[in-house]
Order: sequence, then structure tokens, then C-alpha cells
Amino acid sequence: MPSSPVYVVGVGMTKFGKPNKGLDYPELGFEAGVKAMVDAGITFDEVDQGIACYCYGDSTCGQRVFYQFGMTQIPIYNVNNNCSTGSTGLFLARQLVGNGAANCVLVVGFEKMAPGSLKSNFSDRVPPNDRTIEMMKSTRGFDPTTPRAPQTFGQAGIEYMEKYGATFEDFAEIARVNHQHSAKNPYSQFRDVYTREQIMKSPVIFGPLTKLQCCPTSDGGAAAVVVSQAWLEAHPQLKSQAVLIAGQAMATDSPDLYSRSSIDLVGYEMTRKAASQAMAEAGVVPTDVSVCELHDCFSVNELITIDGLGLCEHGKAHEFVRAGDITYGGKVVINPSGGLISKGHPLGATGLAQCAELCWQLRGLASNRLVRNTSIALQHNLGLGGAAVVAVYKRADGRTNPLSPNEAQIQRSGYNPAVEARPVTGEDVARVQSRTKSSEWMKVKRGQLQASL
Repeated sequence: MPSSPVYVVGVGMTKFGKPNKGLDYPELGFEAGVKAMVDAGITFDEVDQGIACYCYGDSTCGQRVFYQFGMTQIPIYNVNNNCSTGSTGLFLARQLVGNGAANCVLVVGFEKMAPGSLKSNFSDRVPPNDRTIEMMKSTRGFDPTTPRAPQTFGQAGIEYMEKYGATFEDFAEIARVNHQHSAKNPYSQFRDVYTREQIMKSPVIFGPLTKLQCCPTSDGGAAAVVVSQAWLEAHPQLKSQAVLIAGQAMATDSPDLYSRSSIDLVGYEMTRKAASQAMAEAGVVPTDVSVCELHDCFSVNELITIDGLGLCEHGKAHEFVRAGDITYGGKVVINPSGGLISKGHPLGATGLAQCAELCWQLRGLASNRLVRNTSIALQHNLGLGGAAVVAVYKRADGRTNPLSPNEAQIQRSGYNPAVEARPVTGEDVARVQSRTKSSEWMKVKRGQLQASL
């Protein structure tokens, strides 16, 4: 646990899109990082350490991205923790800053993915999920012709139906809400709105899961500037937008992973433990939470995660959904961004995109989808294999979010980044690139920037 407070003072992200339809990973990470530094009003010279988050790439992709900001010789870490990679980067940044190893850390997540279901890149060695697949085979069976991820989560959904009474309609309703939320997020890969019937009638992938209940593969980037209390005191102009990471925990699997429960196979115990620790550190309980970004890679996982986070009584997540308690007017607005199902899921960027959305909510910038009177926000990011990261965010001033954005914050970017997804400009780049150490080989030329973005 960090010994001193840690804050997020700047966030940024790219639009999420279909694989191979847009930019390469250096441009995705660069755009997100530039936006986060513009938001924080800093140059790269103020960054002490860098953390790059990605799953699909060679070993030093992080340096390739960060060297575009400057070659200041700071430590740069490359992080891979499956779908929780972005939030793992945030967790590491908080440990570094909160324990005095750094004052300002830039965390950048990016992913350039291949179309279709997730696949292993290495066929000549044991995969890390080999024991999980064996457990599936010995319990509900494993169909080698069906993609592993929807099959794993689909089996968990079937078990929740058998144990607690959830129905196909409950899972479809979760997807309907997420698609509805995404219509107001300019960064979402999909912004179409569907009825519950349309979702249920879309092609069946596995068990209760239809196509419109599954997240897509995506390209995209997101970033955050994480700072210490001392750094924030030296930059008082940022106090009105600083967001405190009030509690945060990462958990890996317990032996319950092999309990022969399909629900346990999708990380329920990791989620439960990380949530309990993060909320205890922050001094909050689930009923204090009014907005939450959680890992809805499939509608099934949102239902199970609602239960694991303690947002409802155990075994009653489907009743929570039926009561309308996952959207505006209910108890907790879950995934106002549209979640992974609609916003997209570029693995390394997902946790940082969740952070960006919750910071925009707490700062009052997400004005077209604002969860009003919010003072506490909850983040959950899950990677099978496995790791779950849960964070609790609060405004640094302890107040609830304002109903209108802070004009000073908008002026720094030149627009409201929460409601408008603009590309970075040459002026943005010039404002943040290192003034002391850079290379012409690594600089993005203004003409190239405009051509690519």
C-alpha cells in the first residue's frame, strides 16, 4: 500500500476501432500520451518514469512509443497482464509514486490487434491456460471448434442461471444498456443502439451469449499522468482536476480457480478479493458507489462482476439488472462509456480508458453522459490467467462532480475531450515533447501527423 496519496492529473485516449483499419501502435500510443500530457499541462521533461501497457507486440514496443515524446533516459517498463494490462500499469505507477520512487509517471496503453477471436502466438510451448482448459474439459466440456473466451464465460453464465435463476433476457439487457450508453461516447468503436430482442436474435456464439453481447477485438490507445502529493502541491493549478486514487488492489487466482465452478474459472474470487481490499483502503462500501467502469468483455462477466464487487446481494445480480439499477436512474451507472462490449477492447488500453472515463465523470467533463452528484467512482479490470485490478477514485477536493466542466481544463486542450474525440495537432505535440533531449529520428513530423491522423 502506498505511504502517501497518489493522483491522476491528466488522461487521454484515441478512438477505438476495428483492427487494421487505422493507425499502427506507435501512433496510437503517441496520440494517447500527447493528449494526457496536454490535459495535465506538462512536457515530457517532467515525467520521471514511463510504463507501456500492451499484449500483442515485441519486447520493447514501449520504448518505440515513448521515444517519440523524448529520449530523456528515464526508466520505461513494458507490461503484459492479459486483459488487465492497462490497470496493471496504473497499479505499478501508484506503487512507484506512492512510495517515493517517482513524482510523475506517464502510463500509456495501446494495442494493435488481429481480427477475430484471441489466439496464442506461440504454438511450440505450453500455453498459460492449459490447466484451465483441462478443468473445463473435466466439468462442462470443451468444444475446440468454439473460441475459448466466449466458451469460458458462456459456461459461467450457464452456471449462474442454474444456481441463481438468471435468464437469457438478463444477459441481453446488460448488452442493451451498454450499447445505449455508447451512443454518447465519441471514442466508442460501436455507437449503434439495439433493442433487447435484437440482441437476443443476433447470431449465437456460445450458450447465452450472442454476437451483440461480446466485445470486439479493437485497436486503440489510452494514457494517464500519475503524480505524487508533493508534485501536485508544486502545481496548484491542477488541484481542481486532480483525481485521487483512494484505494487500489490487485489480486491473482486462489486455489478456487480449480473448484470445478465455471464462475470461479472466470476470476470471481480475484474480483471479490481485490474489491474488498480496494474499498477498505478507500474507506467506502459498495453502496457509496454511483458510477462504475467494469470489465464486461461479455455480458455474462458484467453480471458476475456486479456480484463479485458487492454491488448487489450475492446471487442477486440478475435482479439488480431487472430493477434497472445498472443505468441512469438506478443505483449505479455501470459503464457509462459503453463498456468493452460497445466501446471496444484493445487489451493494453482498456484499463486506462476506464480510468479516463471515470476521471472525466468526476471532473464533470463527461457532460453529455454525466452521472450527477458523484464523489466516488469504481474501476474493475480483469485478465484471465490471471489478475484483477480494482480501484476507487475520488476528487482531490472531496467534493461531488460539478454539473458543468471547468473552463480552465477545456482551454488547456482547446475543447472538451470527454465529449469530442479530436486527433492531436502539431501544436499539441510541440507543447509536450521534451525540450532538453529528443532525436529528429524519433520526432513525429507535423506533416506526417496530419496525414496519419
